[in-house]
Amino acid sequence: MSKLSLSRFAGMNIHYFHFPFDYFLDSMVRLGISNIELWAASPHFYVDDLKIASANRIKKKIKERNLNVICLTPEQCVYPINIAAQETEIRNRSLKYFYRNIELASELDIPIMLVTPGWGYFHKSNNEAWKRSRDSLEQLSVRAEKLSITLALEPISPYNSNIISNLSNLNKMLLEIDSFNLKGMLDLGQMAILHEKIKDYLNVLKNNLIHIHFIDSNEQGAHLALGDGNLPLQDYIDIVSRSEYKGYLTLEIADKSYYFEPEKAVKKSLEKLKQML
Repeated sequence: MSKLSLSRFAGMNIHYFHFPFDYFLDSMVRLGISNIELWAASPHFYVDDLKIASANRIKKKIKERNLNVICLTPEQCVYPINIAAQETEIRNRSLKYFYRNIELASELDIPIMLVTPGWGYFHKSNNEAWKRSRDSLEQLSVRAEKLSITLALEPISPYNSNIISNLSNLNKMLLEIDSFNLKGMLDLGQMAILHEKIKDYLNVLKNNLIHIHFIDSNEQGAHLALGDGNLPLQDYIDIVSRSEYKGYLTLEIADKSYYFEPEKAVKKSLEKLKQML
């Protein structure tokens, strides 16, 4: 029997965005999920639209349902956010955006906030983009430390970033910055694109791995409900179970095919998890 239990897994609202935020919260209660990762985006909640009173209302709704928020994930792929941007105005806006989200995480008592490395223009060497990303992450780490928030740095698809899309570059960035408030995370969908191995993330990052997006996927990196892709999920469960990993695993189901019935996708994933655990 696996050392992992369902209590280590979290739900996420990213594929519920065509439904009200309250619907997502109630869905988690119906499904018996106690941990959640919050995708901070419109229409559920976008940081630039929030006032202090709004944040307090969100916090109250979560507490009323006895839910535990394990990570805040600001939208940073659809919106014009790029901490490694060559253009100063874009980079500065992106930093301010993450500063506000770090403050939001603190207001909502969320210990971890996800951040991505940004990207540089693909027709250029990534050396300068790497430096801009590193500088931005250093600045964000300082702000996070002041508010007792840990940043989880996520490698993203090589189609979206030429800075960090694999384990090697993720570890390199963490070592260069060497901040207690900047750690690494693993997304199985991104990992699948490059045919990397989950055991390598666990062995290389060790205590620097603080978060996992646990989903099914395919060669295109789709974020699918468990059982809808072709990943060796049972093997992954067994490997994580035997490791020293102490963090949570979020079901980041994000494919458009689940937009009409988001709860059904989570329920299917939970049933698959029960079989594997």
